[in-house]
Amino acid sequence: MEKKQSGTGTDTDSVTKNVPFLNRIDLSSPDIHQSVSLLKQACLDSGIFYVINHGISEELMEEVFEQNKKFFGLPLSEKMKVLRNEKHRGYTPLFDEILDPDNQVHGDLKEGYYIGVEVPEDDPKAEKTFYGPNVWPSDDILPGWRHTMEKYHLEALEVARAIARIIALALDLEADFFDKPEILGQPLAFLRLLKYPGQISDPSNGLYGAGAHTDYGLITLLATDDVYGLQICKDKYAQPQVWEFIAPLKGAFIVNLGDMLERWSNCLFKSTLHRVLGNGQERYSIAYFVEPSYDCLVECLPTCKSAKNPPK
Repeated sequence: MEKKQSGTGTDTDSVTKNVPFLNRIDLSSPDIHQSVSLLKQACLDSGIFYVINHGISEELMEEVFEQNKKFFGLPLSEKMKVLRNEKHRGYTPLFDEILDPDNQVHGDLKEGYYIGVEVPEDDPKAEKTFYGPNVWPSDDILPGWRHTMEKYHLEALEVARAIARIIALALDLEADFFDKPEILGQPLAFLRLLKYPGQISDPSNGLYGAGAHTDYGLITLLATDDVYGLQICKDKYAQPQVWEFIAPLKGAFIVNLGDMLERWSNCLFKSTLHRVLGNGQERYSIAYFVEPSYDCLVECLPTCKSAKNPPK
């Protein structure tokens, strides 16, 4: 659910040591006007912000990270039994993906595991791209693993829906605009577990944990451990590009916008160009990619076009 960003010109990249301040959207706040204002400012600027007090318990977050580590700690032979299939579910080995082929000498230095919305094989929807049953490690090998991931998948989707309501208001739409069945009523939502091994990236030589890219979809919710690695480039069209580290924030989601929302908003809101650099420490993160239903029609939002700003 990620898209490569070509031509990033790593030989002219510069990395600022300053960590940018990101707006914090508090989902427990009764002041919806402040939440809308903070979110809109972030979406106009760089398309990235924190979400705090999101309602997922600390215990569940810790359990997901613990189960994440258990899976990636298995022997490679066990992980290869659940190799990613044509429905984009299952394990992705080191170097399996290359997000920025113009600037990478080999694939991303990360392992991953995709979990989508569960659709039984005999369901008519299972014939569509990205729908179908998930691939699960054996319960004998990882007891409770599937239950933990399914519970987190459902709760993360509710967080995404809550964020989408604030996004709708920031775009002068009705708050429930994205709640429609064809949008987030039956979404394409993918949970992706990630592990970056303890190696040091070297952008000048084309070595990355994850190459520069923007995400495809609506929004991405990212939970991380306390190890730095994620970087963003606020102005993706600038040369040279300036890269800034994003600070992990315990208990919070880092949320970034995808290309679909940029297109949907007539480029009013910005999708976020980002990458991951390894610093010699193992790093674990959990991404949740949120896309509308397969059948959703994406066209310029009525509030994002005018005589002076026609649909692009």
